Amino acid sequence: VCVSQVVAGFQRMRQEQRSLASKAAELEMEINEHSLVIETLRDVDPSRKCFRMVGGVLVQRTVKEVLPALESNKEQISRIVETISTQMQTKGRELNEYRERYNIRLVGEEEGAGKAASGNRDSEGGGAKGGAGVLVS
Repeated sequence: VCVSQVVAGFQRMRQEQRSLASKAAELEMEINEHSLVIETLRDVDPSRKCFRMVGGVLVQRTVKEVLPALESNKEQISRIVETISTQMQTKGRELNEYRERYNIRLVGEEEGAGKAASGNRDSEGGGAKGGAGVLVS
């Protein structure tokens, strides 16, 4: 395995982890929005009209119809966030194992960062067996 393949694999794994974190943050914001609307609607007369966006179409319903649907959606989103969190932890472990296997050091890490950078520019394919690390920015 050459250095460029190791770096590309590491960068891909980091990007996957970032994507998972971004999606989790987005869903957390949706949960907060759902919570805010649910709290507001709990104090409202159940027969009162309200409007809800369904598939890009604004539909008229009653609070009594919308509130249970919102609570259900919030619970489903929470379960998805839990699943994504588990995937992020798994991806983090994979990343750490990959870093250890190929002796990857990130820019700014103190331990041997300068040596790893100069060693890998001179020799390709020097994974953990050759003692040279890979410097990734």
